[in-house]
Amino acid sequence: MPQTLPTSLPSQSRVISSLASLYILRMLGLFMVLPVLALAGDEYSGSNTFMLGVALGIYGATQALLQIPFGLLSDRFGRKPLIVIGLILFAAGSVIAASADTVAGLIIGRALQGAGAIAGVIMAMVSDLTTLENRTKAMASIGASIGVAFALALIVGPWISSYSVMGFSGVRLLFAVTVVLSLAGMLILFFAIPSVSSLQQKTTQVSLQQLRIVGANKQCVLLYFGVFVLHYVLMASFLVVPLLLEQADILRADHSWVYLGVMLSSFVVMVPLMIVSEKMGIVKQSLLATIALLTAAIIAMLWLYHLAWGIIACLVAFFIAFNYLEANLPSLLSKILPPENKGAGSGLFATCQFLGAALGGVVGGGLYQQWGLAATLFSTAVLLSAWFFVATGMTIPVRAKQVR
Repeated sequence: MPQTLPTSLPSQSRVISSLASLYILRMLGLFMVLPVLALAGDEYSGSNTFMLGVALGIYGATQALLQIPFGLLSDRFGRKPLIVIGLILFAAGSVIAASADTVAGLIIGRALQGAGAIAGVIMAMVSDLTTLENRTKAMASIGASIGVAFALALIVGPWISSYSVMGFSGVRLLFAVTVVLSLAGMLILFFAIPSVSSLQQKTTQVSLQQLRIVGANKQCVLLYFGVFVLHYVLMASFLVVPLLLEQADILRADHSWVYLGVMLSSFVVMVPLMIVSEKMGIVKQSLLATIALLTAAIIAMLWLYHLAWGIIACLVAFFIAFNYLEANLPSLLSKILPPENKGAGSGLFATCQFLGAALGGVVGGGLYQQWGLAATLFSTAVLLSAWFFVATGMTIPVRAKQVR
Protein backbone atom coordinates (compact mmCIF):
# COMPACT_ATOMS: atom_id res chain seq x y z
CA MET A 1 0.00 0.00 0.00
CA PRO A 2 1.58 3.35 -1.00
CA GLN A 3 2.61 5.94 1.54
CA THR A 4 0.45 9.07 1.63
CA LEU A 5 3.40 11.42 1.89
CA PRO A 6 4.03 14.81 0.31
CA THR A 7 6.42 14.29 -2.57
CA SER A 8 7.52 17.86 -3.23
CA LEU A 9 11.15 18.48 -2.46
CA PRO A 10 10.58 21.48 -0.11
CA SER A 11 8.20 19.43 2.10
CA GLN A 12 10.58 16.51 2.27
CA SER A 13 13.52 18.83 2.89
CA ARG A 14 11.72 20.43 5.84
CA VAL A 15 10.94 17.04 7.32
CA ILE A 16 14.54 15.89 6.97
CA SER A 17 16.02 19.11 8.39
CA SER A 18 13.60 19.07 11.34
CA LEU A 19 14.40 15.47 12.23
CA ALA A 20 18.13 16.15 11.88
CA SER A 21 17.78 19.21 14.15
CA LEU A 22 15.99 17.13 16.78
CA TYR A 23 18.77 14.55 16.57
CA ILE A 24 21.44 17.25 16.93
CA LEU A 25 19.85 18.63 20.12
CA ARG A 26 19.57 15.11 21.54
CA MET A 27 23.15 14.12 20.76
CA LEU A 28 24.56 17.31 22.26
CA GLY A 29 23.60 15.85 25.64
CA LEU A 30 25.93 12.92 25.01
CA PHE A 31 28.79 14.86 23.51
CA MET A 32 28.95 18.22 25.32
CA VAL A 33 30.42 16.83 28.52
CA LEU A 34 33.14 14.81 26.75
CA PRO A 35 35.85 17.50 26.65
CA VAL A 36 35.03 18.64 30.20
CA LEU A 37 34.06 15.76 32.48
CA ALA A 38 37.52 14.15 32.63
CA LEU A 39 38.85 17.43 34.04
CA ALA A 40 36.04 17.85 36.60
CA GLY A 41 37.06 15.18 39.09
CA ASP A 42 37.72 17.69 41.87
CA GLU A 43 34.12 18.99 41.62
CA TYR A 44 32.59 15.73 42.91
CA SER A 45 33.25 13.86 46.15
CA GLY A 46 34.18 10.21 45.70
CA SER A 47 35.54 10.87 42.23
CA ASN A 48 38.35 9.02 40.45
CA THR A 49 39.10 8.19 36.82
CA PHE A 50 37.12 4.96 36.90
CA MET A 51 34.03 6.59 38.41
CA LEU A 52 34.19 9.43 35.89
CA GLY A 53 34.39 6.75 33.19
CA VAL A 54 31.26 5.16 34.64
CA ALA A 55 29.55 8.57 34.60
CA LEU A 56 30.44 8.93 30.92
CA GLY A 57 29.52 5.37 30.03
CA ILE A 58 26.31 4.87 32.03
CA TYR A 59 24.49 7.17 29.60
CA GLY A 60 25.29 4.78 26.78
CA ALA A 61 24.37 1.74 28.90
CA THR A 62 20.79 2.87 29.57
CA GLN A 63 20.50 4.03 25.96
CA ALA A 64 21.58 0.61 24.72
CA LEU A 65 19.19 -1.24 27.05
CA LEU A 66 16.16 0.84 26.08
CA GLN A 67 16.58 1.55 22.35
CA ILE A 68 14.68 -1.53 21.19
CA PRO A 69 11.91 -1.30 23.88
CA PHE A 70 11.37 2.35 22.93
CA GLY A 71 11.18 1.34 19.27
CA LEU A 72 8.66 -1.42 19.93
CA LEU A 73 6.52 0.85 22.14
CA SER A 74 6.60 3.55 19.47
CA ASP A 75 5.05 1.06 17.06
CA ARG A 76 2.18 0.54 19.47
CA PHE A 77 1.63 4.03 20.88
CA GLY A 78 3.13 6.29 18.20
CA ARG A 79 6.51 7.92 17.59
CA LYS A 80 5.78 11.35 19.07
CA PRO A 81 4.56 10.16 22.51
CA LEU A 82 7.67 8.04 22.99
CA ILE A 83 9.95 10.89 21.87
CA VAL A 84 8.23 13.20 24.37
CA ILE A 85 8.76 10.65 27.17
CA GLY A 86 12.41 10.34 26.15
CA LEU A 87 12.96 14.09 26.20
CA ILE A 88 11.30 14.36 29.64
CA LEU A 89 13.57 11.64 31.03
CA PHE A 90 16.57 13.37 29.48
CA ALA A 91 15.59 16.68 31.10
CA ALA A 92 14.99 15.05 34.50
CA GLY A 93 18.38 13.38 34.40
CA SER A 94 19.99 16.67 33.45
CA VAL A 95 18.42 18.35 36.50
CA ILE A 96 19.78 15.63 38.80
CA ALA A 97 23.25 15.79 37.24
CA ALA A 98 23.31 19.59 37.45
CA SER A 99 22.45 19.42 41.17
CA ALA A 100 24.83 16.58 42.11
CA ASP A 101 27.71 17.10 44.51
CA THR A 102 28.88 13.49 44.55
CA VAL A 103 30.00 11.27 41.69
CA ALA A 104 27.20 8.84 42.64
CA GLY A 105 24.62 11.58 42.06
CA LEU A 106 26.28 12.41 38.76
CA ILE A 107 26.05 8.77 37.68
CA ILE A 108 22.35 8.59 38.59
CA GLY A 109 21.66 11.73 36.58
CA ARG A 110 23.56 10.45 33.57
CA ALA A 111 21.75 7.09 33.76
CA LEU A 112 18.37 8.85 33.73
CA GLN A 113 19.50 11.05 30.85
CA GLY A 114 20.28 7.95 28.84
CA ALA A 115 16.94 6.33 29.72
CA GLY A 116 15.34 8.62 27.15
CA ALA A 117 16.42 6.26 24.38
CA ILE A 118 14.83 7.88 21.34
CA ALA A 119 17.60 7.63 18.73
CA GLY A 120 16.10 4.53 17.13
CA VAL A 121 12.60 6.01 17.27
CA ILE A 122 13.79 9.12 15.41
CA MET A 123 15.49 6.99 12.77
CA ALA A 124 12.28 4.93 12.37
CA MET A 125 10.37 8.21 12.04
CA VAL A 126 12.66 9.11 9.15
CA SER A 127 11.36 6.03 7.34
CA ASP A 128 7.77 6.98 8.23
CA LEU A 129 7.98 10.51 6.89
CA THR A 130 10.20 10.28 3.83
CA THR A 131 9.56 8.83 0.42
CA LEU A 132 11.71 5.94 -0.73
CA GLU A 133 13.74 8.09 -3.14
CA ASN A 134 14.54 10.56 -0.32
CA ARG A 135 15.24 8.02 2.39
CA THR A 136 18.95 7.54 1.71
CA LYS A 137 19.45 11.31 1.73
CA ALA A 138 17.51 11.52 4.99
CA MET A 139 19.60 8.82 6.67
CA ALA A 140 22.78 10.49 5.44
CA SER A 141 21.52 13.78 6.92
CA ILE A 142 20.96 12.10 10.28
CA GLY A 143 24.49 10.70 10.13
CA ALA A 144 25.87 14.13 9.25
CA SER A 145 23.87 15.70 12.08
CA ILE A 146 25.72 13.49 14.56
CA GLY A 147 28.99 14.90 13.23
CA VAL A 148 27.63 18.45 13.49
CA ALA A 149 26.47 17.82 17.07
CA PHE A 150 29.86 16.42 17.97
CA ALA A 151 31.72 19.36 16.45
CA LEU A 152 29.49 21.89 18.22
CA ALA A 153 29.76 20.04 21.51
CA LEU A 154 33.55 19.97 21.53
CA ILE A 155 33.70 23.70 20.83
CA VAL A 156 30.93 25.03 23.07
CA GLY A 157 31.33 22.54 25.93
CA PRO A 158 34.61 23.97 27.31
CA TRP A 159 33.41 27.50 26.52
CA ILE A 160 30.08 27.18 28.38
CA SER A 161 31.74 25.45 31.33
CA SER A 162 34.02 28.44 31.84
CA TYR A 163 31.05 30.62 32.88
CA SER A 164 28.82 30.82 35.95
CA VAL A 165 25.08 31.40 35.45
CA MET A 166 22.44 31.39 38.19
CA GLY A 167 24.68 29.43 40.54
CA PHE A 168 25.68 26.85 37.94
CA SER A 169 29.24 26.64 36.71
CA GLY A 170 31.62 24.15 35.17
CA VAL A 171 30.16 20.83 34.09
CA ARG A 172 27.00 21.54 36.12
CA LEU A 173 26.21 24.46 33.83
CA LEU A 174 26.42 22.10 30.86
CA PHE A 175 23.78 19.87 32.41
CA ALA A 176 21.58 22.90 33.05
CA VAL A 177 21.90 23.83 29.38
CA THR A 178 20.79 20.34 28.35
CA VAL A 179 17.46 20.96 30.12
CA VAL A 180 16.93 23.89 27.77
CA LEU A 181 17.93 21.72 24.81
CA SER A 182 15.25 19.19 25.81
CA LEU A 183 12.58 21.90 25.76
CA ALA A 184 13.82 23.10 22.37
CA GLY A 185 13.57 19.53 21.10
CA MET A 186 9.92 19.37 22.17
CA LEU A 187 9.17 22.59 20.28
CA ILE A 188 10.68 21.13 17.12
CA LEU A 189 8.76 17.90 17.62
CA PHE A 190 5.35 19.57 18.01
CA PHE A 191 5.67 22.46 15.58
CA ALA A 192 8.05 21.33 12.81
CA ILE A 193 7.58 17.55 12.45
CA PRO A 194 4.33 16.10 11.02
CA SER A 195 2.49 13.36 12.86
CA VAL A 196 2.62 9.81 11.54
CA SER A 197 -0.69 8.20 10.64
CA SER A 198 -1.40 4.69 11.89
CA LEU A 199 -1.43 3.49 8.27
CA GLN A 200 2.03 4.85 7.59
CA GLN A 201 3.35 3.57 10.88
CA LYS A 202 2.07 0.06 10.27
CA THR A 203 4.39 -0.23 7.28
CA THR A 204 7.45 0.29 9.49
CA GLN A 205 6.58 -1.72 12.59
CA VAL A 206 9.41 -3.51 14.33
CA SER A 207 8.85 -7.13 15.32
CA LEU A 208 11.07 -9.69 17.00
CA GLN A 209 11.14 -11.58 13.70
CA GLN A 210 12.50 -8.49 11.96
CA LEU A 211 15.15 -8.16 14.66
CA ARG A 212 16.21 -11.74 13.99
CA ILE A 213 16.35 -11.04 10.25
CA VAL A 214 18.59 -7.97 10.53
CA GLY A 215 20.66 -9.67 13.24
CA ALA A 216 21.38 -12.49 10.80
CA ASN A 217 22.38 -10.14 7.96
CA LYS A 218 26.19 -10.32 7.75
CA GLN A 219 26.58 -6.87 6.21
CA CYS A 220 24.40 -5.30 8.89
CA VAL A 221 26.33 -7.10 11.64
CA LEU A 222 29.59 -5.66 10.29
CA LEU A 223 28.08 -2.15 10.52
CA TYR A 224 26.79 -2.84 14.04
CA PHE A 225 30.25 -3.94 15.11
CA GLY A 226 31.73 -0.87 13.43
CA VAL A 227 29.50 1.64 15.19
CA PHE A 228 30.13 -0.19 18.49
CA VAL A 229 33.89 0.17 18.04
CA LEU A 230 33.64 3.78 16.86
CA HIS A 231 31.79 4.90 19.98
CA TYR A 232 33.95 2.83 22.29
CA VAL A 233 36.92 4.65 20.81
CA LEU A 234 35.20 8.02 21.22
CA MET A 235 34.37 7.58 24.90
CA ALA A 236 37.64 5.92 25.90
CA SER A 237 39.71 8.50 24.02
CA PHE A 238 37.97 11.42 25.68
CA LEU A 239 38.88 10.13 29.09
CA VAL A 240 42.43 10.81 27.89
CA VAL A 241 42.42 13.63 25.32
CA PRO A 242 41.54 16.53 27.70
CA LEU A 243 44.32 15.37 30.02
CA LEU A 244 46.77 15.11 27.13
CA LEU A 245 46.03 18.71 26.15
CA GLU A 246 46.83 19.84 29.69
CA GLN A 247 50.01 17.74 29.80
CA ALA A 248 51.09 19.45 26.57
CA ASP A 249 50.77 22.81 28.42
CA ILE A 250 47.61 23.88 26.57
CA LEU A 251 45.56 25.87 29.05
CA ARG A 252 42.07 24.62 29.83
CA ALA A 253 40.64 27.98 28.75
CA ASP A 254 42.15 27.42 25.29
CA HIS A 255 40.69 23.96 24.71
CA SER A 256 37.66 25.36 22.84
CA TRP A 257 39.99 27.09 20.36
CA VAL A 258 41.96 23.89 19.87
CA TYR A 259 38.80 21.90 19.17
CA LEU A 260 37.49 24.62 16.83
CA GLY A 261 40.67 24.56 14.74
CA VAL A 262 40.80 20.78 14.76
CA MET A 263 37.17 20.35 13.68
CA LEU A 264 37.39 22.97 10.91
CA SER A 265 40.57 21.36 9.58
CA SER A 266 39.01 17.90 9.66
CA PHE A 267 35.87 19.00 7.81
CA VAL A 268 37.98 20.57 5.05
CA VAL A 269 39.29 17.07 4.29
CA MET A 270 36.30 14.94 5.31
CA VAL A 271 33.58 16.58 3.19
CA PRO A 272 35.45 16.24 -0.15
CA LEU A 273 36.36 12.68 0.83
CA MET A 274 32.67 11.83 1.26
CA ILE A 275 31.76 13.34 -2.12
CA VAL A 276 34.64 11.73 -4.02
CA SER A 277 34.15 8.28 -2.46
CA GLU A 278 30.48 8.23 -3.51
CA LYS A 279 31.04 9.56 -7.02
CA MET A 280 34.01 7.29 -7.75
CA GLY A 281 32.45 4.22 -6.15
CA ILE A 282 35.26 3.77 -3.63
CA VAL A 283 33.11 3.73 -0.49
CA LYS A 284 34.66 0.53 0.85
CA GLN A 285 38.21 1.71 0.19
CA SER A 286 37.46 5.00 1.96
CA LEU A 287 35.91 3.13 4.87
CA LEU A 288 39.03 1.00 5.33
CA ALA A 289 41.34 4.00 4.87
CA THR A 290 39.59 6.04 7.57
CA ILE A 291 39.61 3.11 10.01
CA ALA A 292 43.37 2.81 9.41
CA LEU A 293 43.81 6.58 9.84
CA LEU A 294 41.91 6.53 13.13
CA THR A 295 44.09 3.68 14.37
CA ALA A 296 47.27 5.52 13.36
CA ALA A 297 46.11 8.71 15.12
CA ILE A 298 45.53 6.78 18.36
CA ILE A 299 48.92 5.07 18.21
CA ALA A 300 50.68 8.36 17.41
CA MET A 301 49.18 9.92 20.55
CA LEU A 302 51.19 7.45 22.61
CA TRP A 303 54.42 8.85 21.12
CA LEU A 304 53.58 12.56 20.80
CA TYR A 305 51.61 13.12 24.00
CA HIS A 306 54.13 15.62 25.39
CA LEU A 307 54.12 17.91 22.32
CA ALA A 308 51.30 20.40 21.74
CA TRP A 309 51.68 20.32 17.95
CA GLY A 310 51.83 16.52 18.00
CA ILE A 311 48.58 16.13 19.94
CA ILE A 312 46.82 18.68 17.71
CA ALA A 313 48.02 16.90 14.55
CA CYS A 314 46.79 13.58 15.95
CA LEU A 315 43.41 15.13 16.77
CA VAL A 316 43.03 16.47 13.21
CA ALA A 317 43.67 12.98 11.81
CA PHE A 318 41.39 11.46 14.47
CA PHE A 319 38.47 13.68 13.53
CA ILE A 320 38.91 13.40 9.77
CA ALA A 321 38.41 9.67 10.24
CA PHE A 322 35.82 9.82 13.02
CA ASN A 323 33.56 12.37 11.29
CA TYR A 324 33.69 10.46 8.00
CA LEU A 325 32.78 7.18 9.69
CA GLU A 326 30.10 8.72 11.90
CA ALA A 327 28.38 10.29 8.90
CA ASN A 328 28.67 7.29 6.60
CA LEU A 329 27.75 4.31 8.74
CA PRO A 330 24.02 5.22 9.02
CA SER A 331 23.95 5.96 5.29
CA LEU A 332 25.48 2.57 4.49
CA LEU A 333 22.94 0.88 6.77
CA SER A 334 20.05 2.54 4.93
CA LYS A 335 21.43 1.23 1.62
CA ILE A 336 21.76 -2.33 2.88
CA LEU A 337 18.46 -2.68 4.76
CA PRO A 338 15.24 -3.41 2.84
CA PRO A 339 12.45 -0.87 3.60
CA GLU A 340 10.40 -3.32 5.68
CA ASN A 341 13.31 -3.87 8.09
CA LYS A 342 14.60 -0.32 8.51
CA GLY A 343 12.97 0.21 11.90
CA ALA A 344 14.45 -2.98 13.35
CA GLY A 345 17.83 -2.36 11.75
CA SER A 346 17.96 1.21 13.02
CA GLY A 347 17.08 0.08 16.54
CA LEU A 348 19.88 -2.48 16.63
CA PHE A 349 22.29 0.05 15.12
CA ALA A 350 21.49 2.60 17.86
CA THR A 351 21.77 -0.12 20.53
CA CYS A 352 25.26 -1.07 19.39
CA GLN A 353 26.25 2.59 19.11
CA PHE A 354 25.37 3.34 22.72
CA LEU A 355 26.66 0.02 24.03
CA GLY A 356 30.03 0.99 22.58
CA ALA A 357 29.81 4.36 24.31
CA ALA A 358 28.96 2.65 27.61
CA LEU A 359 31.84 0.19 27.52
CA GLY A 360 34.23 2.85 26.24
CA GLY A 361 33.58 4.93 29.34
CA VAL A 362 33.53 2.11 31.89
CA VAL A 363 36.28 -0.13 30.48
CA GLY A 364 38.41 2.83 29.37
CA GLY A 365 38.12 4.37 32.84
CA GLY A 366 38.99 1.07 34.51
CA LEU A 367 42.04 0.57 32.30
CA TYR A 368 43.20 4.13 32.99
CA GLN A 369 42.71 3.70 36.74
CA GLN A 370 44.58 0.38 36.80
CA TRP A 371 47.34 0.77 34.21
CA GLY A 372 47.31 4.37 33.02
CA LEU A 373 46.81 6.34 29.85
CA ALA A 374 48.61 3.97 27.49
CA ALA A 375 46.35 1.03 28.40
CA THR A 376 43.20 3.00 27.55
CA LEU A 377 44.54 4.09 24.15
CA PHE A 378 45.93 0.62 23.42
CA SER A 379 42.49 -0.94 23.93
CA THR A 380 41.03 1.40 21.29
CA ALA A 381 43.80 0.55 18.82
CA VAL A 382 43.17 -3.20 19.28
CA LEU A 383 39.43 -2.82 18.61
CA LEU A 384 40.05 -0.63 15.57
CA SER A 385 42.45 -3.22 14.16
CA ALA A 386 39.79 -5.90 14.61
CA TRP A 387 37.24 -3.67 12.86
CA PHE A 388 39.61 -3.08 9.94
CA PHE A 389 40.07 -6.84 9.55
CA VAL A 390 36.35 -7.69 9.54
CA ALA A 391 35.46 -4.68 7.36
CA THR A 392 37.54 -6.13 4.55
CA GLY A 393 34.70 -8.62 4.18
CA MET A 394 32.06 -5.94 3.63
CA THR A 395 30.10 -5.81 0.39
CA ILE A 396 28.84 -2.34 -0.57
CA PRO A 397 25.61 -2.60 -2.60
CA VAL A 398 25.87 -1.57 -6.25
CA ARG A 399 23.23 1.07 -5.71
CA ALA A 400 25.53 2.70 -3.13
CA LYS A 401 27.76 3.66 -6.03
CA GLN A 402 24.88 5.20 -7.95
CA VAL A 403 23.73 7.71 -5.39
CA ARG A 404 23.86 11.30 -6.64
